[in-house]
Amino acid sequence: MRKILVLFLMLAVLGLSGCGYNTFQTSDEQVKSSWSEVLNQYQRRADLVPNLVSTVKGAAAFEQDTLLAVTNARAGATSIQATPELINDPQAFAKFEAAQSQLGSALSRLLVVVEKYPELKANENYRDLQAQLEGTENRITVARNRYIKAVQDYNVAVRTFPSNLTAMVFGYAVKPNFSVADEKAIATPPKVDFGGGAKKPAGTQ
Repeated sequence: MRKILVLFLMLAVLGLSGCGYNTFQTSDEQVKSSWSEVLNQYQRRADLVPNLVSTVKGAAAFEQDTLLAVTNARAGATSIQATPELINDPQAFAKFEAAQSQLGSALSRLLVVVEKYPELKANENYRDLQAQLEGTENRITVARNRYIKAVQDYNVAVRTFPSNLTAMVFGYAVKPNFSVADEKAIATPPKVDFGGGAKKPAGTQ
């Protein structure tokens, strides 16, 4: 009886490894890890906003509507609780993505408007914050791309035979991903030439 039980367990282990169970364990952890990095970089950007707004606010006659848009967009982005479960909820994920996209757009407009204020562009604190922001936007792009790839690999396993059978048995479902309709424009950080005119990101008017 004991030998039969051992044999059954061995067959079960071989069956699980052959039908993609281990692949799901690995790819699911990769998705979680990639998502954590996305959140870290979004939080880094959100943390920069108060100092950036405070520095820009000191410029005479600076457009208050632009600052208000950035402040409101940050409030909207940080109001969404980015729990690990968010990547399993398509509606919550879409809401989170939209809020982050709105903040990115508001910051892009802010940097373009700043070009009209030479005294602000010459401010050392502003230049440092602007450089940090550009670096953070680049990190966001890298983190998003890694997440997109991780989710793509995971979702392929969920949808293809025979691993889709394992997915059904163990409850692995397709995970939402970032929209790629305008990924290039979203991911491109605003480029500012302090010696000349602004280089606007794709899609900026």
